[in-house]
Amino acid sequence: MLGPVNVLGRVMLCTIFLMSAVGNKIPKFSGVVKYMESAGVPAPQIMLVGAIVFLIAGSLSVILGYKARIGASLLLVFLILATYYFHAFWNIEDVQQKQTQTIAFMKNLSMMGAMLMIIANGAGAMSLDRKSPAAQPEASKTESA
Repeated sequence: MLGPVNVLGRVMLCTIFLMSAVGNKIPKFSGVVKYMESAGVPAPQIMLVGAIVFLIAGSLSVILGYKARIGASLLLVFLILATYYFHAFWNIEDVQQKQTQTIAFMKNLSMMGAMLMIIANGAGAMSLDRKSPAAQPEASKTESA
């Protein structure tokens, strides 16, 4: 039972990142570049291309459980930068906007925690990494030798 739950968790965790890339950033590229410029993001076109690559590669990596620690690291970098540039609630005076950005900041913070857990523990059951001998824990390698 643990395997399917693990896969479902990885899919649910990464759906937001894939949809962000495929449903927003790619089809609305020029508008997103302008928005990034207005937020003070340096080299917004280059950063947007990087964000799209990180979002797609990181998500697929985590979902499939293939090099999931690397994929989670890509998503963590994206989250840190996106949170810093777009959810700086401490700089906002309007009460409603401040509350909205505080919630977005906390949501991103929780997803950063999930990425750190994947970086620390791997993708878990039913992952491609789990099938490779290199991904097996040291104890099980020693026991089988």
